[in-house]
Amino acid sequence: MELLISGFQLVLNPVTFLYIVGGTVLGVIFGAMPGVSASMAVVLGMTFTYTMSPLVSIAFLVAVYCAAITGGGITAILFKIPGTPSSAPTTFDGYPMAMGGESGKALGISLVSSAIGGIFAALAMFLLTPQLVKVALKFGPSELFAISFLGLSVLTCLDSGNVIQTIISGLIGLWLATIGMDPIMGFARFTWGNSTLLSGIEMIPVMIGMFAITEVLRQTVKRTKMENLDKTTAKVKTKLTSIKELWVMKWTIFRSAVLGTIIGILPGAGATIASFLAYTTEVKMSKNPEKYGKGEPAGIAAPETANNAATGGSMVPLLALGIPGGNAAAIMMSALVLKGVQMGPMLLKRQPEFLSSVFASMIVTNIIMVIVAMGIATIFSKILAIPYSVLGTVIILLAAIGSFALSNSTGDVMLMVIAGVLGYIFNKFGFNAAALILGLVLGEMCEANLRRAVMLENGSIVAVFTKPITAILIIACIAMLVYPMVKPYIQKKKEKVAA
Repeated sequence: MELLISGFQLVLNPVTFLYIVGGTVLGVIFGAMPGVSASMAVVLGMTFTYTMSPLVSIAFLVAVYCAAITGGGITAILFKIPGTPSSAPTTFDGYPMAMGGESGKALGISLVSSAIGGIFAALAMFLLTPQLVKVALKFGPSELFAISFLGLSVLTCLDSGNVIQTIISGLIGLWLATIGMDPIMGFARFTWGNSTLLSGIEMIPVMIGMFAITEVLRQTVKRTKMENLDKTTAKVKTKLTSIKELWVMKWTIFRSAVLGTIIGILPGAGATIASFLAYTTEVKMSKNPEKYGKGEPAGIAAPETANNAATGGSMVPLLALGIPGGNAAAIMMSALVLKGVQMGPMLLKRQPEFLSSVFASMIVTNIIMVIVAMGIATIFSKILAIPYSVLGTVIILLAAIGSFALSNSTGDVMLMVIAGVLGYIFNKFGFNAAALILGLVLGEMCEANLRRAVMLENGSIVAVFTKPITAILIIACIAMLVYPMVKPYIQKKKEKVAA
């Protein structure tokens, strides 16, 4: 209790509180900007921490991190442009709701569920850090491969009507992930002598192209104006979800919060895997899965709860082991090391105030974040009243800036354009752009962890897949992949028996 009180005393100090509010505003804005990932938001936020004390620095960076993840959902809902990779599943139901005139409601669900997920993860981090770390320590390369493969098993649920095309799309994404330098041996693969491809296919330009540019092309071909689809968007303010609506989605939010926290704890897994897994879990458990992808509120609540819960989970191995749970956590760690803080098991014994300050700052940030994001979302929503002939051009401009800003390379802009055209072709022939992105995101992680696991077992694949945790996860993956394909046959047999 003393530790808890000391954390809130630090965070509610007027100066620290103002830094947290400033970090929240920066995080939401950075997160809502296409191409600026949560990791990049934390990097940009680092420049403000040089004159801060270590405790204030981590509180500020945590605020930027949490708010950036939430900010990514704003543009995902309004423009079908995921501000951060973890917001990609939010587009599946958030954008249809916005097009149906319910942008305010969709944003409200996103913000409230994000806050709940973040607060849940903060509580779990504060209360269960030692126990959760023991579990995380049992996950080596083979178990992390199984977790990554579990993320790939959601492919069959992304579009139940086109399972084969969806799996093919995922396989193309996996192949794209192999382009560049071999992660173990260090030789070039599938570069065809092009030096630009040596660094691999960047995920963010492809994601922006597949979602933003493809949507602009689709709307342009249809010659529609977005204001005709949602004339009231410019006047709509973010409508916070009522307690009654939250109660209807209580189990969705709870499952997603638990899943997001667990995935966040695993080093390297991150918010993107958490959001995709949470969305797929809800589709599988729903009595009416056909509603998903058409504007189902739970389809927004699940990924937004999970990706924010993953932010708290990623802080567990960082504080307790000195092992960053993701890219943003690694950047925070480097900022603290520069200030002379020694991360690891001794941190909790010698400087426990770091745990309490992170916990308190996450709680405060997730509350402030709702208010800040409501104002920023209202400003963004007014853009939707612009004729699409102008708005489409603005979206392409923002997408180009976001892609170029990743590494100041025109090659990334070209990659974005190519991805946009391919995304449009994918859409025409029934393939799935989200599946390709998922394969690209998880491909490198799957390959690197599998090869490390095999090397550690002296080349024995059997030894890798017979480890208890790995075996259980792989069986679950296979079941998730196969079930949607055999489900129609099972239903037909049931109908015959009933007849």
